[in-house]
Amino acid sequence: MTAITASMVKELRDRTGLAMMECKKALTEANGDIELAIDNLRKSGQAKAAKKAGNIAADGAITIVQEGNKAILLEVNCQTDFVAKDENFANFSKNVANAALAANEVDPAKIAELKLADGETVEEARIALVQKIGENIQVRRAKIIEGDNLAVYRHGLKIGVVVAYAGEAETGKGIAMHIAAFNPVAVTAEQVPADLIAKEKEIAEAKAQESGKPANIVEKMVTGSVEKYLNEVVLERQMYVIDNDKKVADVLKATATAVNQFVRFEVGEGIEKKAEMSFAEEVAAAQAAAQ
Repeated sequence: MTAITASMVKELRDRTGLAMMECKKALTEANGDIELAIDNLRKSGQAKAAKKAGNIAADGAITIVQEGNKAILLEVNCQTDFVAKDENFANFSKNVANAALAANEVDPAKIAELKLADGETVEEARIALVQKIGENIQVRRAKIIEGDNLAVYRHGLKIGVVVAYAGEAETGKGIAMHIAAFNPVAVTAEQVPADLIAKEKEIAEAKAQESGKPANIVEKMVTGSVEKYLNEVVLERQMYVIDNDKKVADVLKATATAVNQFVRFEVGEGIEKKAEMSFAEEVAAAQAAAQ
């Protein structure tokens, strides 16, 4: 029996786009013969899914499942909005979210190994869906949030928010809607990641230096720019989406409500998308490929 090395698994993964575990299984069954493993994968239909793996999946949907005081946000990607609205895609996403929440698992690689209610693994179900629909489909990320009070809000298919709060339920729901619209990075200024503030300060300093102002004025300009940034990204400092005359902090205080934490997912954020070709460019590309 040939020993299956990490380099062999990596090579098969690079050539097929399949998950590490699937590649290792295929190599084991083929006694380490990569070409035979690829042939076997083609015969089983997994090659179709592998071929689609190179396509950028930047569309998709956010699924939210809540069980008691715990909820999960799950992003599953596909290539087009048409598939994101497909019932088969929606059912797959919900089944995966249920399995991940039950297992308390948020690592996509480990989620792929979870068993669904019908006995299939998530990865097996994903491959079958790719074969059926014909697009690359990927479980991208998941986050579980817990709290005595949870406010859940989904804006269409693309944005999902869960807020853990203490206080008034109506306010909790309103804050979830606000977060969907305004995308804050933290509840308070103290919670804003230091690297974000450092980056903003660096940009502000570069702009201020170009002004040629004295050092003391430059310092004030930088401080002002950072404060402006914090006013834009800190939840408590934002103007409330439901009442633009009030800040979120005012609403929370008036209703004796506190936001403990929140999670906001938006489909495709952070994924680099290919620029769409014009019709002329598509024709030129097709001619080049035919030569």
